[in-house]
Amino acid sequence: MRVGSFVLAAQFPGQGQGEALHRAVRSAEVAEEAGLDTVWLAEHHFVPYGTCPSAVTLAALLLGRTRRIRVGTAVSVLPTVHPVALGEQAALLHVTSGGRFSLGVGRGGPWVDLEVFGAGLEAYEHGFPESLDLLMRWLRRPAVAGGSERFDFREVTVVPRPSEALSGGESPEVIVACTSPSSVRMAAERGLPMLLGMHVGDEEKAEMVALWRTSALAAGHSPDEIATAAHVSAGVAQIADRRTDAVETLQKAMPGWLRQGLEAHVTVDDRARSMRDPLAYTELLCGLHPVGTPRLCADRLAATSERTGITRFALLVEGSGDLAATEENVRRLGGEVLPRLR
Repeated sequence: MRVGSFVLAAQFPGQGQGEALHRAVRSAEVAEEAGLDTVWLAEHHFVPYGTCPSAVTLAALLLGRTRRIRVGTAVSVLPTVHPVALGEQAALLHVTSGGRFSLGVGRGGPWVDLEVFGAGLEAYEHGFPESLDLLMRWLRRPAVAGGSERFDFREVTVVPRPSEALSGGESPEVIVACTSPSSVRMAAERGLPMLLGMHVGDEEKAEMVALWRTSALAAGHSPDEIATAAHVSAGVAQIADRRTDAVETLQKAMPGWLRQGLEAHVTVDDRARSMRDPLAYTELLCGLHPVGTPRLCADRLAATSERTGITRFALLVEGSGDLAATEENVRRLGGEVLPRLR
């Protein structure tokens, strides 16, 4: 089992953006010190829900500041970037870090980002599979041409070519954020592992893993490849000596951040949207994930892994909104929870 942190660089009420980003960087540095496996970095635009607009840029900084821990994006929003540009950045980080980089990609949402970056709603609603396929060709082949109406360019050489630059000959790991059966099947057909969201419980995650395995087998992937697919489960972790204290910490801080962050999202076509109740959502997360004593947190992670078959976790550790408390939370996750799992 591999446990990592999930960093949003969340801007809590009363905080500045620099404070949120500093906490994100420090929590990642402490994660390496505490023995965590991976730091997963979220990406958002124009909202205080998350103040990191480029997960690959922050990943580059953290890869330079660390020596052991893996750094991944969770996720880079593919419809708002050119797949080749993202592929070049991923290959560069993969090579220069000695293979410590993981590229997570997703569709994002129907937000105003699509207008600002010129992608349009079509890229979000229908263009994700095409973008993903071009990205994967870039990461796996020596030369790539466009060949579609949206991506029409002559064949060019892939530089740096990730599979040639490292002794293992492997391209960077790519995972896909999945929120629906169609996205599960899309990832499975390409043999790519999934990142499953924190709002989803064990039963639904188990169903998505089962669908992925069935779809991957139907697409011709081998049983060994399917059995070793390393999906990632996102969640929340808050450790305290008593469960009530851990829950209280999150209930005091997270609703204000969620309300401020979620209300700031603007749809590209001004469509109406519903927003989760921040307090109810916080209570849901506390019920689903490792929030409580070290023993309870270890038991919940083990139970989720047993029920779903998922062996990797990306856990939001900054739910208190406080730098010192976040650092302590990460250290307790590494020092008191992980040993119980290993």
